[in-house]
Amino acid sequence: MQNDRSKCGLTEQGKGIYVDLIPKDMYVWYEDNWQHDEHEHLHARSQLTFVEEGYQYFHLDRNIYLVPKNHVIWIPSGLKHRVVSEASQVKLMVVLFKSDLENSFFQDIHVFPAPAVLIEMLRYASKWNKLLTEDEEQAIFLKALQISLPNFCKESNYLQIPVPGDQRLLSVCNYINNHYTINLKIEELAAQSTLSIRTLQRLFKKETGITLKKYIQLIRVLKSIELIDTKQHTLSEIGFMVGYKSLAAFTASYYSIMRNHPNRKY
Repeated sequence: MQNDRSKCGLTEQGKGIYVDLIPKDMYVWYEDNWQHDEHEHLHARSQLTFVEEGYQYFHLDRNIYLVPKNHVIWIPSGLKHRVVSEASQVKLMVVLFKSDLENSFFQDIHVFPAPAVLIEMLRYASKWNKLLTEDEEQAIFLKALQISLPNFCKESNYLQIPVPGDQRLLSVCNYINNHYTINLKIEELAAQSTLSIRTLQRLFKKETGITLKKYIQLIRVLKSIELIDTKQHTLSEIGFMVGYKSLAAFTASYYSIMRNHPNRKY
């Protein structure tokens, strides 16, 4: 149809509705300036996304997953997702798989840092960018990559932002997202939820699996990743902008979440 759009080789015939016309089992799509449409969609292929530059937020199953530079996300087929980013540039590769292997790994969402060998494999696979014809080397190479994924995976649960279903808790999350730069007090958050402090803390931990204090820390660190990506501020400035009173406090908090130290090249 004249108004149909193509994304990752799939044909969009309506908002978020994709038709798979790819005549091969595995397909590579590489973009050095990814454009986001931000609406929810699904497709009948599993998806491996590698973010080479910038970052993306994936909205999936009442969770938001941050996929920063040099990380990958595995999304099982048929799972609705929405992708957003405010990065100045997003360079990424998407590999779509029509068939999954008999391994429980491929039935769940996974976000993890790509080890050097996987990055090199993905960069090599870019030679098949948007290739629709069959290629024997591509088929063998990408199947080997798929088989190896469970061995490459070192789960990064710290990149997952839980989204509670309870509207009272959701209002607290929204308040934190809009006020993370200031010193947030538990009394303020309880007032937002219309719950007692004790009930709020109990329900929040039950629904999200983390404490309110940890959620605030997580939001601040993830926001700092966005600021680091802009390359416009020093680390001290970024720490202050996300609510920390010193560079030492910021770097310690960042390390406890990301397992590495912040740097301007991240």
